[in-house]
Amino acid sequence: MGKLDPIYSEFDTEEEAQAHDKWFRAQVEAALASNKPRIPHEEVKARIREILDGKRRAGSELGS
Repeated sequence: MGKLDPIYSEFDTEEEAQAHDKWFRAQVEAALASNKPRIPHEEVKARIREILDGKRRAGSELGS
């Protein structure tokens, strides 16, 4: 298999793309089969918002 065009793929070769796809699918399957408690979407968004706001504050403090 040959080299992939960087305009269309983040991977250098078809082998890398297929290996990533296999890994990603395994991660999704494992997550779907997990018995861990689910986190509601709104809670995840709130957590991410807090992280981003903290980073923005830290960045603006560096510029002051």
